[in-house]
Amino acid sequence: MSHIRTFSELEQEAIKIYNEIKDKDLKPKDRMAIPQMDMPSQDPIIRGKNQQEVALGYTKEQAMVEAARCLQCKSAPCINGCPVSINIPKFLEEAAKGEFQKSVDVIKESSLLPAICGRVCPQESQCMEECTVGKSLKDKMKSVAIGRVERFVADLERETSEVKTPEIKPSTGFKVAVVGSGPAGLTVAADLRKDGHEVEIFEAFHKPGGVMIYGIPEFRLPKAIVEKEIETLKSMGVKFHMNFLVGRTRTIEDLMEKDGFNAVFIGSGAGLPKFMNIPGENLVGVFSANEYLTRSNLMKAYDKERVDTPIYHSKKVAVLGGGNVAMDAARMALRLGAEEVNVIYRRTKNEMPARAEEIEHAEEEGIKFHFLSNPVQILGDETGRVKAIECLKYELGEPDASGRRSPIAIKGSEFVMEMDTIIPALGNASNPLIKQTTEDLITNKWGNITVDENKRTSIKGVYAGGDIVLGAATVILAMGEGRIAAKTISEDLLNNKL
Repeated sequence: MSHIRTFSELEQEAIKIYNEIKDKDLKPKDRMAIPQMDMPSQDPIIRGKNQQEVALGYTKEQAMVEAARCLQCKSAPCINGCPVSINIPKFLEEAAKGEFQKSVDVIKESSLLPAICGRVCPQESQCMEECTVGKSLKDKMKSVAIGRVERFVADLERETSEVKTPEIKPSTGFKVAVVGSGPAGLTVAADLRKDGHEVEIFEAFHKPGGVMIYGIPEFRLPKAIVEKEIETLKSMGVKFHMNFLVGRTRTIEDLMEKDGFNAVFIGSGAGLPKFMNIPGENLVGVFSANEYLTRSNLMKAYDKERVDTPIYHSKKVAVLGGGNVAMDAARMALRLGAEEVNVIYRRTKNEMPARAEEIEHAEEEGIKFHFLSNPVQILGDETGRVKAIECLKYELGEPDASGRRSPIAIKGSEFVMEMDTIIPALGNASNPLIKQTTEDLITNKWGNITVDENKRTSIKGVYAGGDIVLGAATVILAMGEGRIAAKTISEDLLNNKL
């Protein structure tokens, strides 16, 4: 675990470097010599007991120094790594000069959610993976910290000026229904509204935002930021209908045939939790990560002084899985008062799909990791409550279809750990409701909606994108799907293809 430097130490380092490089004509070798700016963060002991954001954000000098590390490559490989094709070199160039409003304006040409993406997108496996700096240093984690600069310029705009409402083209007279207000739905709504179409969003929950509200914890993504981004959409004229379950309140056919929508985009996400189907999963004290995080995030179960949301009181927690949702659930359990939190994962740390930053933060906070282990049964007491979990030890064999080495159970290696709460975080499937109530809508064997490369479904005028198509993915990938779908919908409407 790396030494955690104080905010003051990081600030002074940035000021020193900034003073050394300002007003200089930096050559590529000079930029390569600038060290990556660390992100200031809360002390692990303190943050493990609160819901405040862990990462504190760059200072002005840190943002300018980090942006100055960009080599301004003519080929701009980082753009190819961005699912929404942000002009990364251009926004970094403006940030390096201190032109922060121009910087965020460049980002918003491609994304209306920079403060969100700057926080939760896995840049290290997307734009940073393609960054020439990281490749030259043979370490993608030392690439230009693109997301951290993106977050800074977006936060600065929100805090110091009125966020600009994007320009809206003249009305086309077309109406589009968007099912779901997660990242895919919000992106589709924004792009279509900018093109002059009337847009209405239908959300099953009582608050808009999808997974950004119910899934990602406050300490990683403050809800006020999501709400601010949604206010921008409302100012553009996008209408929101809450507590509206498409498939029950109205069907897709109703929206098109009775309500007069010219097109429908389905971005309802993947919210059906998966379980291991092992003995004991029905015991009291077993919760899907979806339920656990929804109670904590959307329903604010952590705020015991002001809300009455029931949440299980835990002392020893085991989270099953190694993705970002597993890290969120484990770190939330700690903040809800658990004395001990364990993560059980059947591969090694190197194979974990969670972001490296989230794993590091969890380790700093004292969460215990049990690698090369997997549960075989959950044990209960005489009252039907969880008392322990039995696991097998594993070793890694040959790579599977995804390229990761397959875990192989070691016979006779069973061991038992006392636990009172088990949280499976094993991924999600698509809710079958829309498929069940929409005739002729083709899905694959996992229940994901089948689309062509332009996000058209098997039904004319109906489009889909995000997790309902990809399975559980990331915010930025869902946004990328939304951008493609919006372009297709607009072209189909304007070219009389519907």
